[in-house]
Amino acid sequence: MRKYVSLSMAALSLFAATLPTATVAAQDAVSPVIITDVGGVDDKSFNQSAWEGLSAWGEENSVEQGVGGYDYLESKSDSDYVTNLNTAVQGGFNLIFGIGYKLQPAIDEAAQQYTDKNFVIIDSVVEQENVASITFKDNEAAFLAGVAAAMTTKTDHIGFVGGVESEVIDRFEAGFIAGAQTVKPDIEISVEYAGHFADAPKGKQLAAAMYADNVDIIYHASGGTGQGIFSEAKDLVSNDPSRELFVIGVDLDQDAEGLVEVDGEERHLTLASTLKQVGESVKSFTDKTAKEGFEGGIQTLGLADGGVDLTTEHLAEDVKKAVEDYKQQIINGEIEVPEKPAE
Repeated sequence: MRKYVSLSMAALSLFAATLPTATVAAQDAVSPVIITDVGGVDDKSFNQSAWEGLSAWGEENSVEQGVGGYDYLESKSDSDYVTNLNTAVQGGFNLIFGIGYKLQPAIDEAAQQYTDKNFVIIDSVVEQENVASITFKDNEAAFLAGVAAAMTTKTDHIGFVGGVESEVIDRFEAGFIAGAQTVKPDIEISVEYAGHFADAPKGKQLAAAMYADNVDIIYHASGGTGQGIFSEAKDLVSNDPSRELFVIGVDLDQDAEGLVEVDGEERHLTLASTLKQVGESVKSFTDKTAKEGFEGGIQTLGLADGGVDLTTEHLAEDVKKAVEDYKQQIINGEIEVPEKPAE
């Protein structure tokens, strides 16, 4: 375990690419499909957000799910990525989304093999003319989560649980630590990694150890693994209602995941959630491609354009105010949030 001692939505601006792009003529019928990471479309996090966005596009445009319309292919393991991409191409889909940085090598290979198809990679970069790369400034939202956690903790000991160590999850960890230390320099922060994005039992185990070590707030960036963290918090509070324990959710508003009934009343154990507009980016990109044609390149979305944010419904008023103040400072460029944890 590593310990560190002493971080209403705006409309998304999705289409200002930062690299030269190749524009492909608008297609008569866009047929999009998402290839999930291992969490699946019901992970209540990253993949689910993408699928909800694509489903909303289908409903709004009277496009049916299935061949010739829109659909998803689930990956149960990393070895499924290439298989699912080939299945998508052979199934006639012509706008293929890879959901998550782990699909980057497979998307890169497929884009070179199938140059007449268009691809989108979420959370990574592939520099091919027929690939659009959509990335997010997760560290900015995580900074706000760190501020909220540091101002709310009663034990001055908070925790972070990541899924798999990577450049993307580094941003979550770095931002969270920076935000917490900005408002409380001497706060203690425990960091653990589950090694998987779909291992709820491991998440529960890590959460149990942290809560036993006097951590009272855990921020997770671990996909479906986070369900175990919510489960442990709810179990502990159910068994001892005097305990004040919280979880900070990720990617979607995970308020419902932290609901527990205590003495006949609901308690919200989700302190806040960092939001990542994966679903909106998938929906908007598909819509624009259908109307104007495919455009490759890199798009990076942060607080300034509503690509990331933090829910504040359950924060104390002084914490809400601080979060809004720091948010504006980040947008104004007064605070530059680190993307990598300090060594």
